[in-house]
Amino acid sequence: MAETDSSPSSIGEESSSSPAPEPASPVSMAEMYSLPSINGEDTSSSPPPPSASLASMAENFQRSAIESARTVQHNSTTHFRTFQNFLPGAVSQYRTYEDAFFNKVKDGVMVARENPAIGVGLAVSTALLVMRGPRRFLFRHTLGRFQSEEARYASAEKNVKDLNLSVDLLKKESIKLLQRTALAEKEMKYGHSELMNTGAQLQRLAKSSYKAEARATDLIDRLRDIPSREALTLRAEASL
Repeated sequence: MAETDSSPSSIGEESSSSPAPEPASPVSMAEMYSLPSINGEDTSSSPPPPSASLASMAENFQRSAIESARTVQHNSTTHFRTFQNFLPGAVSQYRTYEDAFFNKVKDGVMVARENPAIGVGLAVSTALLVMRGPRRFLFRHTLGRFQSEEARYASAEKNVKDLNLSVDLLKKESIKLLQRTALAEKEMKYGHSELMNTGAQLQRLAKSSYKAEARATDLIDRLRDIPSREALTLRAEASL
């Protein structure tokens, strides 16, 4: 019993007398990556630092950009070379076609010169084909005969609809023109009345100015009969 009672006190004394453990010193990231692993294993299998991964990514991106630029340059040079190789053949082929066309034209001119009747007939026929009326006449009497009655009826109905639309448009345009002419006539009448009113006002002003001038001359004549200095001043004011 004595031994059991003394054991807790001894344990407490030992725990109080033993020093407190010191805090662990902080270890930097470089030291952690440089320290050897536990049990003597090599640390080469540990992940690389972030700076090394960024540098490798930049190098890979640079290499891919250089490779893509080289491929683009190579493709452009190959396309340019193929175009250069194709250009002489195309030019020669164009020249052959051009020579053949001009030779055909020259042959036709020579034939027309030797046979003027044929040339005149061809010229007249081309002129008739270019004109709209003869072309429609030829179409009706050649290809138009092969059309069925339904197709003719449909084309005639379409032409009638087009004519009705054109007539409606002409009616609308004529109504607009009539309205515009009516407005212009009203404006012309209003302007004529305004001119007549201004002319009458000018005539009234002229008459009033004539009356004022006659009164002024009468006043000056009367003032001349009065021999005095005041009459002279009044005469000068009236003349002004």
